Amino acid sequence: MSNGVNADAQEQIIQSISSFALYGFPESHAASFALLAYASAYLKEHYLAAFLCALMNNQPMGFYHPATLLKDAQRHGLKVQHIDVQYSEWKCTLEPLNAEEAPKFSDRFAMRMGVAYARGLRREAGEAIARARSVAKFTSVYDLAQRVPELRRKELVMLAQIGALNSLGENIHRRDAIWQAEFAGRPSGDLFNNVAEEQEYWKSTPLFQMTTEERLAADYQGTGVTVGPHPMAYHRRRLAGVGVTTESALRRVPNGQIARIAGFVISRQRPGTAKGFFFLSIEDETGVFRAIFEPDLFDQYEALLSHGKFLQIEGILQNQDNDISLKAFAVMPLAVSAVAVQSHDFH
Repeated sequence: MSNGVNADAQEQIIQSISSFALYGFPESHAASFALLAYASAYLKEHYLAAFLCALMNNQPMGFYHPATLLKDAQRHGLKVQHIDVQYSEWKCTLEPLNAEEAPKFSDRFAMRMGVAYARGLRREAGEAIARARSVAKFTSVYDLAQRVPELRRKELVMLAQIGALNSLGENIHRRDAIWQAEFAGRPSGDLFNNVAEEQEYWKSTPLFQMTTEERLAADYQGTGVTVGPHPMAYHRRRLAGVGVTTESALRRVPNGQIARIAGFVISRQRPGTAKGFFFLSIEDETGVFRAIFEPDLFDQYEALLSHGKFLQIEGILQNQDNDISLKAFAVMPLAVSAVAVQSHDFH
């Protein structure tokens, strides 16, 4: 009024602002999300190694756990190298593939896991490993322990458990490395300091190699991921024998047909606006699929659905324009592995 704007004009201005407020934010949000989705898809398609490396180095973030991001990249043809004290930096890095390897993979680079993913390893120790290695490669577990005094014994043993020390010797396996790490990580004192490496008895371990399940458990417990085969891959033949379908095969199942799926839970959702419906994202070695549970079924299996890690689900396939989900009517625990897989839960 003090600027000479009459009441009708004021009302029109207020109406315009109010009207824009009703759609302006959703519109701008949709535009920015579309740009983000397009840019992400482009980078994933053309620079998969760099795309995954950036995601892994900026965790925690996003909807998916690092283990799911890693397995998705591997399914798209990326080579991922395990943590290795002879090659790994603190963060994940890119490594050029040689001429023989390059045609086998979708990218000219492999991604090397960084020692930051070794749980319990302090950054001080991780960066000290890289500094010492830049002078000369390590010749043994004992050499590593001597040249990187920042490493504590429990950190050295943990690196052995996840296979990060397997390159420090000829044909040594994880339990060989654990045996040597336990010795190397204990101070020998001044009297034996110069002769400890020469004693061969500590290099020969009476321990058996880890089984596949033990290596998987060590990977997930020690890093949260595995660069080896997916846990479900080891049981596919048995599961196929009882009619369990892979995610990739679901696309060939007709809409409305009964299907049986199995995998480990990577996310759980029960939005307040979903009228009690519960949603699970399940991963197997071929991909990720979604299962939908009606409120009554969720109430019946609430404990299992809220805390179960590996599940087998039966339901009716829903395929709407290649958007596939399973409307569940039965669920049961799946005894395939005790590895400590993790899910993102929103309920």
